[in-house]
Amino acid sequence: MLPSGFQVQIDPRCARRGNLRYLVGGSPMRVMKLSDPALGMTSADGRIAVADVGTQVLARRLLDAGIAHPRPMSGPCVADVTVVIPVRGNQSGVDRLLAALSDHEVSVVVVDDGSEIPIRVSDGARLIRFDENRGPAAARNAGVAATSTEFIAFLDSDTVPTGDWLTMLLGHFADPTVAIVAPRIVGLQTVAAGSDSTSFVADYANRFSSLDMGPREALVAPGTPLAYVPSAAMLVRRTGFLSFDESLRVAEDVDLCWRTHRAGWRIRYDPIAEVAHDHRESLSGMLNRRRFYGTGAAELALRHGELAAPLVMTAPIAAGVVALATRSRIGMLVAAVIAAIVCRNTMRAVAHVPQREKIAAVNTGRAFGFGLLQLAAAVLRHYWPISFLTCAVSRRFRVWFVWVAVVEALVMWVRNQMVDPETPVMSPMHYLVFRRLDDLAYGAGLWQGVIVRRDVGALRPVITRR
Repeated sequence: MLPSGFQVQIDPRCARRGNLRYLVGGSPMRVMKLSDPALGMTSADGRIAVADVGTQVLARRLLDAGIAHPRPMSGPCVADVTVVIPVRGNQSGVDRLLAALSDHEVSVVVVDDGSEIPIRVSDGARLIRFDENRGPAAARNAGVAATSTEFIAFLDSDTVPTGDWLTMLLGHFADPTVAIVAPRIVGLQTVAAGSDSTSFVADYANRFSSLDMGPREALVAPGTPLAYVPSAAMLVRRTGFLSFDESLRVAEDVDLCWRTHRAGWRIRYDPIAEVAHDHRESLSGMLNRRRFYGTGAAELALRHGELAAPLVMTAPIAAGVVALATRSRIGMLVAAVIAAIVCRNTMRAVAHVPQREKIAAVNTGRAFGFGLLQLAAAVLRHYWPISFLTCAVSRRFRVWFVWVAVVEALVMWVRNQMVDPETPVMSPMHYLVFRRLDDLAYGAGLWQGVIVRRDVGALRPVITRR
């Protein structure tokens, strides 16, 4: 149950129809109709304050639909938190992080995961040392076992928290069903692009890190735009912590998030709190890390099945997207017919909603747009070995592949600037080059994992009827 005084705010990106009675948004997109009593509980600016059973039910429905976000008034105190720092061979990072935490009234446990030169810690921090490397999952679990506080913050040794990050995150635990909260992970420093490639690499890593989940707060759940949060910076509730799978050396954070969601707990991402990350600045280091992340897809597919699918679409959208991708007149005609059918069906589903034509058109356009981006990611990232082989034997496919590689990067470059206008602009050309290298590295790791595990689940698309 949400406590009295807890508030939620309707997402400003959520479309409102009929004087706030109809809300269009969430993930997946849906239309929610508010009853007269529910309208009376909602302020003009879209806030609902929990005061009784009715407001509790309404607030919970909006939160779980992704249509509203929490605005808790207060949460647990910082003294109820222990920070666990897993580390292997990064003494300077530990020193920097401990210095950053010195102003916080938190206990600190450092777990040395088999460093060749033993890690040293300052007074006040507890040190646990493994004789041999056991992996970050085991290190974090050992750190949790050595704590007694109700909340545990995981911070990697190459991170530096900024501002009042902990207080901002703790407020979310006023909701007793929240087990994990994560901040936004940003680059420790943004390196201006210079004449040498190392500066360009650092520039890309700082602005487009795979650890940065973006500027929009969200409910985290598999099958949504934000399917997980990274454990490089994460705050957990002890009673909702299911432990990391120590058999995993990669993707252990994704696995934890999905198991936590399946167990009925909720996970929040709040970008107002930020933790800086010292990204690898060499090209080989960055690409090797991306490849390593890619190997985790096979492990996730073995444990979570279709949740790890590289591509998920309904059959009508898949057919329309493939037709569009042919760039032929017949393909365009087929796609137009499918889009018209999808739009008509959507209009029927929201026949009672004002401006249903606009809602149906926007929903259809978004579905096709997202489908096209998924198809592009498939040929450029997940299935690029097959794409390369096809390019070698088909000139037509080769031309189409190059066209997709360029257009997808430009679309994503524009999208990134629109979603996060405060992020410094990187030139489209440099972004194109590094994004394609990023895709090649991740895809190589994906296929490596599939071959090692002898399971193609991470390559199997999911096409649903509707």
